[in-house]
Amino acid sequence: MHVGIESLLVRLSARVVFAAATWTNAARSAENIVVTAAEEGEFIVVNAAAELPVAPSAAWEVLSDYERYAEFIPDMRSSRVLFRGANGTVVEQKGEFGFLFFRQAVEVRMAVLEFAPRRIVARAISGSFRELAGRYEINDVPGGVRISYLGRLLPDFPLPPFIGLAVVRHDMEKQFSAMIEEIARRDGLERGKAPRRAAQ
Repeated sequence: MHVGIESLLVRLSARVVFAAATWTNAARSAENIVVTAAEEGEFIVVNAAAELPVAPSAAWEVLSDYERYAEFIPDMRSSRVLFRGANGTVVEQKGEFGFLFFRQAVEVRMAVLEFAPRRIVARAISGSFRELAGRYEINDVPGGVRISYLGRLLPDFPLPPFIGLAVVRHDMEKQFSAMIEEIARRDGLERGKAPRRAAQ
């Protein structure tokens, strides 16, 4: 009896270690995240990308899990689905935007189109931005996936002079990094699951 319990504990410990190791290895990719922000007229264009050794399904699960965004994205107080139908989804998000001494409360409603399991396109239909549009894409690469984001925004509030671009870049890097780390975390948990029992 004791041998059986010890064997079970060993197997459970091994799965926990495996999941933690997988999560740690994947999360290291967050260090290689590339985020750029540039001005295009009155707009700011943001590009972000990262490669990490996870299953495409894990990336899609996190990117499309709008209701849980506030659990892992910094400065996001709430994210909820207001409507979901054949023509798309409407998501309302509330939070804070800023860097150092600059803080700005923001609220936005996004019309979201999903092209499962590879692409999500969203645009603001109301809120704190005169224009806000973005696109996430998931592409296969050797050993994992490449997750990229392209966004174009025009806030309906003044950004601080001289550092406005840095504020946007910092905020987007923080959010994108959190998204990547959550993808790595969930993938690690999924890989560490015990196999299902065969039907008796």
